[in-house]
Amino acid sequence: MDPASIQAMIETGLPGAQADVSGADGVHFEATVVASQFAGKLPLARHRLVYATLGDLMGGAIHALALKTLTPEEVAARR
Repeated sequence: MDPASIQAMIETGLPGAQADVSGADGVHFEATVVASQFAGKLPLARHRLVYATLGDLMGGAIHALALKTLTPEEVAARR
C-alpha cells in the first residue's frame, strides 16, 4: 500500500475532501483530511467516515492510520 493510493481512496470516498497522506514503511500511515462532511461531528465520527472510505484495508494492508480531521472552516481559523 502506498500513500498516493490511500489519498485517492479517501478523496473519492469523501467528495470534495483534501487528504495529505504519508508513510514510508507501507503499513503505517499518517493522514490529515480536510472535509466539509466533518462539520458538526465529533472526532470519532470523523475518523469513522475516513475508515469507511478504506474498507477492509484497515487492519489488513493498512496496519495503522493516524488521523487529523478538520473542516475547511477549522483550517481557515488556524491561519
